[in-house]
Amino acid sequence: MKSCRPGLKCLAFVALGFVSAVAVANTGTVTQLSGTLSVLKADGSVRILSQKSEVVGGDTINTQKDSYAQIKFSDGGTITLKPNSSVKIQQFRFKQEEPEKDSFVFGLVKGGLRAVTGLVGKRGDQDAYSLGTATATIGIRGTSYGADDCLTTPCPKASSSENLEPSVYVSVTDGEIVASNNAGSQSFLAGQFGSITDRNTRPRFLSTDPGLQFTPPATFIQSIMTGAAVNAGKSQECVVRR
Repeated sequence: MKSCRPGLKCLAFVALGFVSAVAVANTGTVTQLSGTLSVLKADGSVRILSQKSEVVGGDTINTQKDSYAQIKFSDGGTITLKPNSSVKIQQFRFKQEEPEKDSFVFGLVKGGLRAVTGLVGKRGDQDAYSLGTATATIGIRGTSYGADDCLTTPCPKASSSENLEPSVYVSVTDGEIVASNNAGSQSFLAGQFGSITDRNTRPRFLSTDPGLQFTPPATFIQSIMTGAAVNAGKSQECVVRR
């Protein structure tokens, strides 16, 4: 391995290494993908993502029809997007040695997601992790949960030709979430379901599961369980030229 003489050149290499380490710490990686996933970057460029593509703060991630994607972040948390969904990563900051500086703020633009919090949602500031929706801000702590925006896009009722009432629906598999808006706050625990109609209506409990479907292909589910890659070797990240 080559060595460098003391001086500015060595300092430059050290600095580059530090910046690279920080960048890796503040990223998410596409770990599973079935279908088409794209990202709108902060500079306005659009890219089609593939297995192992990275996302950072400022990115808006979009799935197309019949597409599912899982993003794993460097703190261990994951977000799984349903088809025709869009999520904006407003800020993600994680450094193992500095929990007091943790931050994971993102917004559900449309569609639905299922998520599991990582270390940012389990340590340090309890307000470090939050999900913004059209009707409420959702605070999360050590939780597996789901959120579906049925305001932007109608959501069909299970086994029915009708649609669910326009609302943002939430569900909790493990832990607790707190939904807050202009009308107040409501916590939801594991096994509970909720609905938030608008920003001026208090979040409310639902007595039953609203029946929002989350049915990715069997290969996608199996790949998550086994750690295998659905689209491994089938696609490459590319830039969409306008």
